Amino acid sequence: MQQRMKPNKKVTSWEVVGALVAVLRRANGLTQLQLADEAKVGEDTLASVEQGRRPLKVDLARRLDTVLKSDGVLATTAAKLPNREKYPAFVQDYVEQEQKALTLLWYENHVVPGLLQTPDYVEQIYANLHPPISPEATEAAIRARLDRQNLLRRECPPVMNFIIEESVLQRHLGSPDLLRRQVRHLRECADLPFLSIQVMPTETDAHAGLAGPLVLLETPDHDHLAYVEGQHNGLLIDDLDEVSAYQQRYGMLRSQALSPHKTKSLLTKLLE
Repeated sequence: MQQRMKPNKKVTSWEVVGALVAVLRRANGLTQLQLADEAKVGEDTLASVEQGRRPLKVDLARRLDTVLKSDGVLATTAAKLPNREKYPAFVQDYVEQEQKALTLLWYENHVVPGLLQTPDYVEQIYANLHPPISPEATEAAIRARLDRQNLLRRECPPVMNFIIEESVLQRHLGSPDLLRRQVRHLRECADLPFLSIQVMPTETDAHAGLAGPLVLLETPDHDHLAYVEGQHNGLLIDDLDEVSAYQQRYGMLRSQALSPHKTKSLLTKLLE
């Protein structure tokens, strides 16, 4: 069987700068502990920077430049770093594939799929994060989520199918008016020629999606990928056997959910 190339792991700007710090440190013959002592910073903090788990701040970068004799390279670079990456590292590979997909199949059981969320619905999702994040990080995350929706306005958008739990349409996340606007948006999206929506009834005797949310996509090279996400992690899968199993699961979900036509009728009824 022909093996296909795995998607390249996305590297964040924090990781790139952290790797640079580590190279300069080793070039100076210093351990992390030695450099941390000379730069007057905790060893754990320095380790987090080198591993790309936290951004290099300018004040620390200046101290490191002094110790490592790097002529302001780190301070200049740190000044350009974003305080928060546009997308979490674990989701960046998926977003890259999503934006150029030929087909996209999505099952969601707790919220409306991100590509179909209204701006105020997105705001409520981030308002419900615990622990909360800063206003600046929230604004950046909302903007990044909405930017992804440009996919629907692409000249040749992917063929898309969304399966949404009926309970999602009863969870207003802020106010009944907010939910009504979201349902209206779903009803409008359901009429797009390249997109179909199916609702999974709450009252059902069989359900193939009990393991949680799932996204399947086809790349421009006709490779097939699956994406599954948990609380604060996600996994983009390209193993042929695993993806095949997820495709079979999604096929069963489509047969168990309401048809696109009946879903349109349900969404219209909710708006009456």
